Amino acid sequence: MFGKLASNRIMTSLSLLTGIFVVYPNINSFFWHRENVDAEYFVFFFFRYLFFCALIRLLLSVNILRATSFTFFGRLLKNFLISIAAYLLYVCISIFLSRHNDCFTGVLFFQFAVACLLCTFAGYAYSMYSYQRHKETEIEQLKIENLQSRYDALSGRINPHFFFNSLNGIAALVREEKKAETLEYIHKLSGVFRYILQSDGKGMVRLGEELDFLNALLYIFEIRYADKLKFTVNIDKRKHDDLQIPVLSLLPLIENVVKHNAIDSENFMTVAVRLNEDNELTVSNSVHEKLEAAGDGGIGLSNLSERFKLLTNTEIRIERTRETFTVILPLLPVCKHEK
Repeated sequence: MFGKLASNRIMTSLSLLTGIFVVYPNINSFFWHRENVDAEYFVFFFFRYLFFCALIRLLLSVNILRATSFTFFGRLLKNFLISIAAYLLYVCISIFLSRHNDCFTGVLFFQFAVACLLCTFAGYAYSMYSYQRHKETEIEQLKIENLQSRYDALSGRINPHFFFNSLNGIAALVREEKKAETLEYIHKLSGVFRYILQSDGKGMVRLGEELDFLNALLYIFEIRYADKLKFTVNIDKRKHDDLQIPVLSLLPLIENVVKHNAIDSENFMTVAVRLNEDNELTVSNSVHEKLEAAGDGGIGLSNLSERFKLLTNTEIRIERTRETFTVILPLLPVCKHEK
């Protein structure tokens, strides 16, 4: 309501309506004294009406369009001075037209006072409304910036985590003098690093992009653990462009598998990635707990959960049994205009 009040057309219309309210005593007088009404009365009545409409339009403009930091009493004082100047102008015009018999009546003073007070309250209400809207906008902007900062902080904790662990695989291949495997490993690793670096500033990505990253990631882990770690990815390619997921959601899950489980010749690890009937991404692995628990306290899953809350307003689910550990990631559909 108040936002629309600021337009020139609305303020002009409001001035015309308020002018009728202000000159109502003169309209009422017309019906009580019809026998004394002549054409000159009509002309002056119309002049009085237009004069008050112009005064109200001026006061609204001063209070709404041009006011910046007036307090209520500051507005009232400013409007009072403008009304006094308008009253003196009205008196001068009335004397010039020889219609000065009502210039000093209580009705005329009352009409100027009503115009002054109405515009003061309207301007003050509008300023309070604008201030409230401005504060709400600032609060929303701060919330957005805070969410972005939290997301950037969470993403920043993910980015460097994978780098150092990847060098061991290269060192092992070099020691074994496997040149072809070393070159392929470096090629896959560069793709993984490129995806991680390009993820800065991204929120959601298509499922297909994350799965392409996963394929490169799986090669690196399978080389690092030889035949002791196997991955199976069973996702219909038609879903790749229809669903989206927070970027780098799968990296902490794969790292979580190798960090918290013993993977050796006696403990083979299998990780399965698939979509369930609700189009949720499930990552399951067998459980081979280490004798000494990892010391990160579940930071990876905690960060992932926070990122899902920020970006999708959903929560990941964890299902744990003695034999398997499963993380379920809710996915969002890709909007049609984004395809």
